[in-house]
Amino acid sequence: MGATKTEHFTDKQNQIAIIAKALGHPARIAIIEYLLKVNECICGDIVNELPLAQPTVSQHLKELKNAGLIKGNIEGTSVCYCIDEKAFALLNSYFSNIITIVTQQKCC
Repeated sequence: MGATKTEHFTDKQNQIAIIAKALGHPARIAIIEYLLKVNECICGDIVNELPLAQPTVSQHLKELKNAGLIKGNIEGTSVCYCIDEKAFALLNSYFSNIITIVTQQKCC
């Protein structure tokens, strides 16, 4: 099995793929939903919201941050997280475009 050869794809295609991969775990979806619900930066409360150990939650937060879905700011001895609007604007644009095209097609 060869490498994925991501250089053969556009920056947008690679960015969407990175985001989609990060969203591919239910714990990460739960984190996103929680951050959307509280609508503010959260420091330590995320661990209390999930049935996972703190190191596991930290790993999921790292994956979401690396994908650009959340932002993290250091406040004192903790990191506070919130939604990164740019990534969700990209997803909204991407999927809105797909939905428009699919609804206009007369195939199968």
